[in-house]
Amino acid sequence: MSTTWSAYRRARRKSRQAWAALALAAAIAVGATSCFFTSGQFALSEGNADGPTSAAVVDPSFMRPVDPVVPAPSGLAIDALERLPVKGRAAKTGYERTEFGEAWLDVDRNGCDTRNDILRRDLRAVQFTEGSDCRVASGTLREPYTGHTIEFHRGAETSAEVQIDHVVALADAWQKGAQQLTAKQRQSLANDPLNLVAADGPANTEKSASDAASWLPPNKAFRCHYVARQISVKAAYTLWVTQAEKDAMKRVLGSCPGQQTVTAS
Repeated sequence: MSTTWSAYRRARRKSRQAWAALALAAAIAVGATSCFFTSGQFALSEGNADGPTSAAVVDPSFMRPVDPVVPAPSGLAIDALERLPVKGRAAKTGYERTEFGEAWLDVDRNGCDTRNDILRRDLRAVQFTEGSDCRVASGTLREPYTGHTIEFHRGAETSAEVQIDHVVALADAWQKGAQQLTAKQRQSLANDPLNLVAADGPANTEKSASDAASWLPPNKAFRCHYVARQISVKAAYTLWVTQAEKDAMKRVLGSCPGQQTVTAS
């Protein structure tokens, strides 16, 4: 009986230890996520110019993922790039912003439009307008394209200092496969948090509809993530790259061979 009881006590002790380890791991994960979204989406923009980077796409406390055409691939960004079709740029004929739906819809149906969702995700110390838990009034952005810090304040003369950039520009997408997507799929592409970042207004204007062959963020610490994000978006929406674009992406990823793709999960 004593031997049986001792064995039982040892089993119970091991079980408690296992559950304690799982609880600790869960606490660390939750803490890391909380810290990440408290410190801002792109704290990584102040990192080293070399080496892989990552950033969460969806804050589950108020956002929901948008359904792409196919799930964004996981794994090395360079491998995902090799799987993208390489073709020439199609004509821009027929392109209008309205082909991707009305700007800043509430596609994930969380009660807030896409622009405010992305501001809330990417800014730190967010304050809302009076009487709203959706309209972002102010916050601090660790801006990814320049690496600078921007104090955002909503207003007719100030809101444009922070713009929401389509990482894969819609005009570029139109010329590389989006013409073949359905209207609903193009609407998803235009509002998918995977394809959106809060960015410096002048930098976003300078980028315009450029692909990686003609424009990269001045902040070199962000380039690996930027290119990986473009690759992930193009894979998720079955778009292609030009040869010049692929070559530019490979040069960037050469400095961060361990760079992973970016997914909403």
